[in-house]
Amino acid sequence: MNKHLYQTLVLTLIGFAAFAQQIKVNLTGSIQSQTKEPLEFVNIVVKSSNTQKFITGAISNEAGKFLLEGIVPGEYIFTFSSVGFEKLDKNVFVGALSNYLDLGIVQMSPNIQVLEEIKVLAKKDEVDAKLDKKTFSAEELKSQTGGSVLQVLNTLPGVTVQDGKLNIRGSSNVAVLVNGQQTALTGFSSQSGLDNIPASSIEKIEIINNPSAKYDANGNAGVVNIIFKKSTATGFNGKMQMVSGAGAIWEKMSNLPGIRPQFQSTLKLNPSLSLSKKSDRYQIYFQGDYYHNPTLNKNEYINRNYTNSDVVRQQIKRNRRTEIGTAIAGLDWKINDQNTFSHSILFSSEKILDDGDEPFFNGDLSNRRRLWQFLEDELKTTVTATNLYKHSYAKPGQLLNVAFNYTWHQEDEKYFFTDINPTYTDLNDFKLLSDENVFDLNVDFQKPLQFGKLESGLKTRYRFIPTNMIFHPGAHTPFDMGAGGWANYKETIPAAYLNYLIDTKNLELEAGLRMEYVNVQYAVDPNNKAYKTDGYEYFQPFPNFKLGFKLENGDKIQLNFNRRVDRPAELDIRVFPKYDDAEIVKVGNPALKPQYTNNVELGFKKNLEKGYLYGALYQRVTNGTITRIAVTDPSSYTVFNVMQNAGLSSIRGTEWFYSETVSSNFRYNVNVNFYQNTFDAFTANYVYPRLGSVQNVQQQINSGSLKLNTFFKMNGWDAQASVSYLAPDLIPQGKIDERYGMDLGLSKKFSKGKNEVFLNATDLFNTMVISKSIQSGDLKYTSKDYYETQVVRVGFSRKF
Repeated sequence: MNKHLYQTLVLTLIGFAAFAQQIKVNLTGSIQSQTKEPLEFVNIVVKSSNTQKFITGAISNEAGKFLLEGIVPGEYIFTFSSVGFEKLDKNVFVGALSNYLDLGIVQMSPNIQVLEEIKVLAKKDEVDAKLDKKTFSAEELKSQTGGSVLQVLNTLPGVTVQDGKLNIRGSSNVAVLVNGQQTALTGFSSQSGLDNIPASSIEKIEIINNPSAKYDANGNAGVVNIIFKKSTATGFNGKMQMVSGAGAIWEKMSNLPGIRPQFQSTLKLNPSLSLSKKSDRYQIYFQGDYYHNPTLNKNEYINRNYTNSDVVRQQIKRNRRTEIGTAIAGLDWKINDQNTFSHSILFSSEKILDDGDEPFFNGDLSNRRRLWQFLEDELKTTVTATNLYKHSYAKPGQLLNVAFNYTWHQEDEKYFFTDINPTYTDLNDFKLLSDENVFDLNVDFQKPLQFGKLESGLKTRYRFIPTNMIFHPGAHTPFDMGAGGWANYKETIPAAYLNYLIDTKNLELEAGLRMEYVNVQYAVDPNNKAYKTDGYEYFQPFPNFKLGFKLENGDKIQLNFNRRVDRPAELDIRVFPKYDDAEIVKVGNPALKPQYTNNVELGFKKNLEKGYLYGALYQRVTNGTITRIAVTDPSSYTVFNVMQNAGLSSIRGTEWFYSETVSSNFRYNVNVNFYQNTFDAFTANYVYPRLGSVQNVQQQINSGSLKLNTFFKMNGWDAQASVSYLAPDLIPQGKIDERYGMDLGLSKKFSKGKNEVFLNATDLFNTMVISKSIQSGDLKYTSKDYYETQVVRVGFSRKF
């Protein structure tokens, strides 16, 4: 009997052990600092207690959470390590009674002795592991502290600025987000206002060249995400900063005779304040900025040569006074461990007052034909309310996000024009009022899988923009007598997406599809003589595909494909002429249709001993290219820049980015972007200012950019020097010449990092000049713009 009992017991234990070996357990937990801040990018290494053999590993996410899957029951040593913290070993027993274990909160202690040195050595790569996003900290860009977001973007690799808009790899069709959301502050269908957001209000900038299906399909050049500052420290804390400076320190080019002076030594002021109160359950925060920024916004010298040998020489001088107030306040409320609610309000008020002069002379400046003086009084107000509900399921990484946003944006513009001719002086004025109302609802769901995750979501947007223009013409007005009236813009966009990601030891795969329906109606005042009510709609698929091969030492090769759309901005179809120049008129086109782009990219990243090398080959092919064409008027010297759909255009090129940390005191990165820009021949039919057509031959140019950023430390000072060169490039019906400049910034922290002083200069040697040449029919147009680019700033900040 005892023998049988012993055999039964042995067999039972053997069976239990066999059963235990078949069980695979998932372990989760969260990692915090001693101040209860979540720690991201912590390395977790799991080894067997008996053999010290490596079993598996993981990295904590942005919330400090980690997940280890497929652990066989047994005894293990878990090692937690992160730069700036003491290494932590934890003995863990994994039992067989449950296939899910929660290790709870793991708390790590800071390594005080190495914190200062590690600030450089632990710097996160700008190009992330997925090769589809570059991330840049605004605080590191010392040369642009106190400037605008647009100025910061102009220093970043792969980004250039042209006509107040950023270009990525030769295209200005960029979708700009604020904290991951589209707002009227930066534009819903095209970028705007980037030069009016203080750099002091932002924490970092993300550049996404190959956005997945979860992003809006608009923007063929990619997505730029501007992330505003928000403290992550527990308790009450804040930061105040004051920046002052001067621009247009010396005169680049003297005025033509008989006009008012151009701005010089323009005073810059940018005070800012951020406050935060955070506990385990909630966070209340505020970020406020005021930006006093008078500039010599434009100082362009133009020659217009006509085939009848007539020559017009003119200058466009625009002195701009800008006052901008920006504030964002919010509440993050952790209802419980599974549910979080966030609410924020963003407010921006931008006051612009432009006054300018445009003299028109004959070829040798012996006869002034006309003097045009203008005053533009503009107030832009933006309010965005954001509500976000986040639900975390019991399974780690499974999330549901519901966001509802409302944006109100108003443009209140007044234009006053004085037209001085040899025989008369005429007065004209316009008033334009535009109210934009936008409702956004987004539902996003994320579910982790054994080797990846599944993303899906729904989105709907309703956008309504009524615009009214009142025109008071003078007795000899050169304006279109039908320039006033009303127009209403309505946009409805429901969309859905599904994105599937697979991540194995050697392979990454992402395949997604976004289905989008868009209906745009633009109702035009029936009294408008040129344009009538129009619009467009489409129901289109926008797929994306990424295939990555993981090599040794973290190296990677990746192939990307996506299809994108560029929907015409409301300004692109607006029927009211814009008289920025007395004889060059901009006008939209309600018949404008979207353009569609296919993007292909092959990229790789090679990790080196002290840095890394990133390279990519890319191609974008666009059908129905949206562009401005120049149309001349035989009865006058007026040139009309009209929005039209052209034919095919393409950009194909290569981008290289090399980053190296030479020592704890010096690092640098260099970016080279070389591409071929092609506009196929096209014929465009236009209806404004009259019925007609224009033919354009094929244009092609090899262009690119070179940027070098160096970061170094000396005697307690942090310094950055940036050099950029932009090669000649194509513009509609013409070319823009090369541009180059250098920026420099210095900063020093003291009082244990709480206080900081800084000094910087943009375009240090005042070399940036915009030169253009355009050929349209009987007109050859050449220009040089000596606008304000050199600005010197000094500032102080204090954390508390």
